[in-house]
Amino acid sequence: MEIDGVTRLIRNLTRHIPAGQFLRYITVGAWNTVFGYACFVLFTWFFIRLAPTKPAMMTSVAYAFAVFVNVSVSFLGYKWFVFRTKGNYLLEYSRSFTVYLPTLAINAVAIAPLTALLRRATPFPQKAPYMAGAILMVITVVFSFFGHRHVSFRQK
Repeated sequence: MEIDGVTRLIRNLTRHIPAGQFLRYITVGAWNTVFGYACFVLFTWFFIRLAPTKPAMMTSVAYAFAVFVNVSVSFLGYKWFVFRTKGNYLLEYSRSFTVYLPTLAINAVAIAPLTALLRRATPFPQKAPYMAGAILMVITVVFSFFGHRHVSFRQK
């Protein structure tokens, strides 16, 4: 696809998004990705030390703990800086969680077998939990923008 075609495609996909909102989303999303992954790594490191013979299971436990922290931080960033909505904290937080729920459920189920697979398939088995978390984080990022735009912070 030529550069003009890519530019046209991006313009068509984003023409209904208010000016600056997508850039703010990308900026907050970059922060959320760095913070979220760091939080996941910290919890993974901690829980694997509690049960070093069960790294795949402990990665799942770490993922569950990190989810609650990360969804809360993500919610506040999107509410305050991207969509700039007022009030409705509980309603928007529950909607935000609803947006993440499908990918969180898929990721929670997929992370242990993906970790086990990566432990066997890569030359760095001790890094497998962190690689699995990074791979699954990409899925969440890809699907969350439109969910937040149309569900979590929708305007009447």
